[in-house]
Amino acid sequence: MEKMAISERKKKILAAVVEEYIRTAEPVGSKAIAQSGALNCSSATIRNELAELVNMGYLEQPHTSAGRVPTPMGYRMYVNELMERQKLSLEETEDINRRLNQKLQELDDTISGVSRLASQLTDYPALALTAQVSATIKRFDLIYVDANTFIIVLMLSTNSVKSKLVHLPLSVDENMVRRLASLFNAGFTGITADQVTPLLIHSTERAADDTMGLTSVVAAFVIETLTEANTPTAFISGENRLLNQPEFKDPEKAHKLMSYLSGGGYILPPGEEGAGPGADEIRVLIGPENVAEELKDSSVVIASYDAGDNTRGLIGVVGPTRMDYSAVAAKLSFLAAGLSRRLGSGEAPPEGMHNKLIIKGDDPNEHRG
Repeated sequence: MEKMAISERKKKILAAVVEEYIRTAEPVGSKAIAQSGALNCSSATIRNELAELVNMGYLEQPHTSAGRVPTPMGYRMYVNELMERQKLSLEETEDINRRLNQKLQELDDTISGVSRLASQLTDYPALALTAQVSATIKRFDLIYVDANTFIIVLMLSTNSVKSKLVHLPLSVDENMVRRLASLFNAGFTGITADQVTPLLIHSTERAADDTMGLTSVVAAFVIETLTEANTPTAFISGENRLLNQPEFKDPEKAHKLMSYLSGGGYILPPGEEGAGPGADEIRVLIGPENVAEELKDSSVVIASYDAGDNTRGLIGVVGPTRMDYSAVAAKLSFLAAGLSRRLGSGEAPPEGMHNKLIIKGDDPNEHRG
């Protein structure tokens, strides 16, 4: 589809509408923009430009009002091209660092503490999650206990250890257990759960001369362990903060989104939790860009951090499309950088890193209907 050019004056007017609507939650008219003093043009000119922005799909006009409100396409243009990258004040950065240190000292479960802190800082519902980055098995130990019992011990690439006690209805030879341990160390280390195929299991079974199904028992525990290790653990906080927003004064609308978040609903497309944005990036999903139907009237802002031990973490905030993207992005970026310093490599980020925002999203012109 051919892209429609938007003039610099239209961009300034669009930015003024978005910022006024974020501030007031009321449709914005030409008079309010003219009075702001941001533009050196008449109300009539502004009215004409507003009408053209409606025709171009960046604004819409509610039936009951003479004012305009941004569309998801308008917000996308604002986030990608018009929004000033907000820098936190010294007081704000000190406050976040102080509260972050308290959370890490007081909470055994750091991730749930992170989600609560993000919600407090932004006054929106927040989600925090961690996902192992392609955890694999580093070493197998099969420990013979007696003729009917052995223990499976798995050391993961994240240096965590999982074990399982196996009881057998038939007697097993200790040499068989040793042989299986050797074969699993040779063929099952360094691979992902989906690489534990029936063919690999069958060939291992034949190599071990296993007629009792022991290979399948060990392989099943491998798949279970790897699947669990690579499944994100998510914590949601502050769902009731939605009720503070004018867009969610309708109890049914608020309840629908709150139930979705409380039920562990994803805010990234399935399968992308482990990918997320890069370490110094912010990802923004606006309205219809969200995959889940429950999020179609909301926006999501996501930051990534290094959680240590080959683990990535994500912090996400959910709110109305009218949210203050610049303020939310700045706070999440700084929070993510602080978490990376404390949980990850321990190295301080380059100066100004927490203000480097790479806003990832689609070209606004690609969402025109």
